[in-house]
Amino acid sequence: MTQPKKNEATPATAVPEDDNRIIRQAAASLSLSPASATRALELLDGGATIPFIARYRKEVTGNMDEEQLRQLQKLVVYGRQLAGRKAEVREVIEGQGKLTRELAASLEKAATLQEVEDLYLPYRPKRRTRASIAREKGLEPLADLLLAQKTYQGKPAEYARKFINAAKGVETAEDALAGARDILAERFSEDAELRRRLRDLLRRQGLIQSTLAKGARDEARKFEQYYDYREPLNRLPPHRTLALNRGDKEGVLSVKIVLEGNQAEQIATRLYLTDSRSIFKDEVTAAIEDSLKRLVLPSLENEVRAEQTEAAEKHATRIFAANLRQLLLQPPIQGKVVLGIDPGFRTGCKVAVIDQTGKPVAVNLTIYPHEPRNDWAGSKKLLLDLIARYRVEILAIGNGTASRETETLAAEVIAACPTPRPAYVMVSEAGASVYSASELARQEFPDLDATQRGNISIARRLQDPLAELVKIDPKSIGVGLYQHDVDQKNLEETLDEVVESCVNFVGVDLNTASVALLRHVSGINSRVAGAVVAYREKNGAFRNRGDLRKVAGLGDKTFEQAAGFLKIRGGPEPLDNTAIHPESYPAARSLLKSLNVDLAKGSPATTAIRDFRQTANDTRLGELAQRLGVGVPTLKDILDNLEKPGRDPRENLPAPILRQDVLKMEDLAPGMILKGTVRNVVDFGVFVDIGVKQDGLVHITEMSDRYVKHPLELVSVGDIIEVKVLQVEGKRGRISLSMKVN
Repeated sequence: MTQPKKNEATPATAVPEDDNRIIRQAAASLSLSPASATRALELLDGGATIPFIARYRKEVTGNMDEEQLRQLQKLVVYGRQLAGRKAEVREVIEGQGKLTRELAASLEKAATLQEVEDLYLPYRPKRRTRASIAREKGLEPLADLLLAQKTYQGKPAEYARKFINAAKGVETAEDALAGARDILAERFSEDAELRRRLRDLLRRQGLIQSTLAKGARDEARKFEQYYDYREPLNRLPPHRTLALNRGDKEGVLSVKIVLEGNQAEQIATRLYLTDSRSIFKDEVTAAIEDSLKRLVLPSLENEVRAEQTEAAEKHATRIFAANLRQLLLQPPIQGKVVLGIDPGFRTGCKVAVIDQTGKPVAVNLTIYPHEPRNDWAGSKKLLLDLIARYRVEILAIGNGTASRETETLAAEVIAACPTPRPAYVMVSEAGASVYSASELARQEFPDLDATQRGNISIARRLQDPLAELVKIDPKSIGVGLYQHDVDQKNLEETLDEVVESCVNFVGVDLNTASVALLRHVSGINSRVAGAVVAYREKNGAFRNRGDLRKVAGLGDKTFEQAAGFLKIRGGPEPLDNTAIHPESYPAARSLLKSLNVDLAKGSPATTAIRDFRQTANDTRLGELAQRLGVGVPTLKDILDNLEKPGRDPRENLPAPILRQDVLKMEDLAPGMILKGTVRNVVDFGVFVDIGVKQDGLVHITEMSDRYVKHPLELVSVGDIIEVKVLQVEGKRGRISLSMKVN
């Protein structure tokens, strides 16, 4: 299902009457008010973004959240596509002079694009087929005679002889009957009712079957469990669907859907064999068998496998999106001097120090503690000097090659530091190499090589994960499963939605944000983001949100969409450091005045707001909202922002685990209880960083004593959890963990 991109109006392919019906149906399926859904669609069609509508147009939409708005938009887009396709098909069939009242009613009733295409199939222009060749030979009347089944005397060949025509290639009666059967086989294959029933049969009773493909080689034995495999299609989990598809695509597996018994033949026979006394019974039966084997079932198998794949891909994309959201919303460790280390063996470990604002203060440094140089002492001395000189508080170590060896070095260095000693954190470096080689990285650090840019990125990820990770293609961040096997367009759109949602949820510092971060702000595209940064570089820091209007190419519409998400710290207007939209400033000021609070003079609003809320019931809130000229949802948002101005919503999430000593895989033993960080969530469990070289796996069966349908019910990426070691397989690098620690 396609959907509009940011700031792109929803396609309006339906006429107004259809559009109203489509919106009503979409609203009903989501349990939304039709009036609110209509108003929300008007905003979306007008170019408003979903984050803007969800936060600043709650009164208009009936307080819809982002997910409801996205689902509504997708349903309406699909409904409009469906209405448009129905109109196209109706016009084509009508142009052929074949649109009956019954067909028109069936088209109108069709609820999916698949149903429309099934109805259109007999009228679709075709390539030359066995049936079309038979029609050219004049055999359609014979096919009609066979299907009518009203002949009870004689033999089929007697009736078929009338259609012998050597000039047209019909040499014998059997040639004529064969051509008539071809025509019937094609008719059956184009019957919407048969396709519907058999499609449903495959969905309900089909078995997915895979075998090792003939002549295939699977040297790594990645697909060994599927060499001789069968499972009911309707119980096949998404990750196995994608695994089978990958094996099929790589030519290792032969995968197909099979049906046990003869239900398909029984369904078709009941539809088409209307009189078993007819002399044409065997001809019709042969046509049914041919149609099922040659035309219908192969076609429907492809359709059903495509459906299964689409569902599995959507599931995988949803899991990827959920993981990405949690990763992007990891709490920042702000106001700390960070020393970043990008580990390596032969090429050494790249080192950089960044100050509290993320500015590099020491770069182009490399240490060689590991093979082949083994300069452990020299590396240790340099790190100690940097820590002392720049008052480093945290060491951020990339978790790639040589990471655990470098972790040992860091632990020794920290132990040698005077108190207060720094700590270290293992930071996922997934995507760091992608960023370091990008044009964006070259623009940020034109004088540094790619490896040096990478460790700056690692250090900055600790200070503000969101600001740094938005610079990287989400598919490269390392929290997905089968991300290369799913529909890339849908994956990209979904992940872009997640990034947009996270950026606008947190808000952006207008005076420090990069182009990469700004372009995800509601209403702002890459061109405008570049213009904002260019204005800032030329004119200095923005003093207030109103200065945005001076940016070339940033008009009133963009200002409306973006202003509330762009914050200014320390400016003359305290409200600029909140998520209160400028359009609500008059209401906010009136509220503060009524509470005797003057933010400009440094008066804290927190106590006054809390006191007010303790006594404010719904009636009082409604009266106040009316007096201020805003809705109650907007008033509540204003109160939230005034109570905690400048609050980062990520503050309530668990911070990364800071370590000062090192744990080796050899130190692990069954029964040990450890704390770890969830690195990835997949269908069958979660991968947890417990501070050793290899992440451990908590299988879904070890997550709880109760049944767990999906790991996301209990944990998310970034969560700090307590786990028990079950098994350690050193040679295979596998660690089995359990969340059942009691």
